[in-house]
Amino acid sequence: MDHGVNVLSSLEAKSRIGVFRALQLGDMLCAVPALRALRAAAPAAHITLVGLPWAADFAKRFASYVDSFISFPGFPGLPEQPAELARIPGFFAAMQEQRFDLMLQLHGSGVLTNPLVTSFGAARNGGFYIDGNFCPDDRYFLPWEDKQHEILRNLHLLSHLGMPSQGEDLEFPLAEGDYRALHERCGDLPEAGTYVCIHPGARMLSRRWHAERFAQVADSLAAQGLSVVLTGAAQESELVCQVEQAMRSRPVNLCGKTELGAFAALVAGARLVICNDTGTSHIATAVKTPSIVICCGSDPQRWAPLDRRRHRLLLADVPCRPCMYQTCPTGHACADNIAVDLVMYEAAALLHDFRGRSPAVPALCTPE
Repeated sequence: MDHGVNVLSSLEAKSRIGVFRALQLGDMLCAVPALRALRAAAPAAHITLVGLPWAADFAKRFASYVDSFISFPGFPGLPEQPAELARIPGFFAAMQEQRFDLMLQLHGSGVLTNPLVTSFGAARNGGFYIDGNFCPDDRYFLPWEDKQHEILRNLHLLSHLGMPSQGEDLEFPLAEGDYRALHERCGDLPEAGTYVCIHPGARMLSRRWHAERFAQVADSLAAQGLSVVLTGAAQESELVCQVEQAMRSRPVNLCGKTELGAFAALVAGARLVICNDTGTSHIATAVKTPSIVICCGSDPQRWAPLDRRRHRLLLADVPCRPCMYQTCPTGHACADNIAVDLVMYEAAALLHDFRGRSPAVPALCTPE
């Protein structure tokens, strides 16, 4: 049984707390429930997020939980970004000058990151460890469990440290400017509640369902009277064009046309999202838009939405999951064995079950 320790009892109310999580969008959204619990438990603390450079905007969006942001330059051995070696000495010096009272390592198992985080010079550190590897203080660190969901894992750590959960829901605060940006960039956007978002991309090629099957799903939905909006990052434009060219109906192609806030506003206005197991899935979860998440080589046990009524998970039973190959070396059975008919079955169920859902779109931002 985890008896826990109340780390905040030994800190002053206006303590300085750091959170290290230098990861991508979906990973960051899965940490929001932990940030929410941290803020509720330490309302007067100064909370600093240490993350990848892109997450500066993430920290601003979640200003109710995060007070400041420090850009992480990367480090040898960590795969999320190439290490900016020239920045590393200055980064460590700046971190040590912060004199953190508590630093939380929410980046992973701790094999590489626990030695890194302890060098930040905080008075106390908390996080995860694997037996046989470096654990700074077993009072404030929990054993890493591979099979645990990422949201629940982080909440378990916070609870262990005396910071009770404030709920498991994801969030993505949307401002009026996000809707304005969406409509300024996308003048031909269908009315909210009349379209579905099809997002065929994923960072790893092995995590992508087949483009031609996305196209078949899109055509089937268009035949039911729904507008189809294709989405993706700018670097996924070739893939999205493949889907568009394989379609018989004409979609709205917004690939590369929306910044993060506008993209989340787009997802919030959709009746349904169909995507791979990627950051788009977490955005749909955060704005409560029903979604179908196609899990090819991914690890749904760790990353899939917890709400399985609003968000339907489709995956084939393959022994090689999770796949860490960029290109599948064994034939891509995880994608081949998910049929278009199965996706359409789940789409029909979600469109029926949530047919009365009214997307929350500000009236002033509704297209004329």
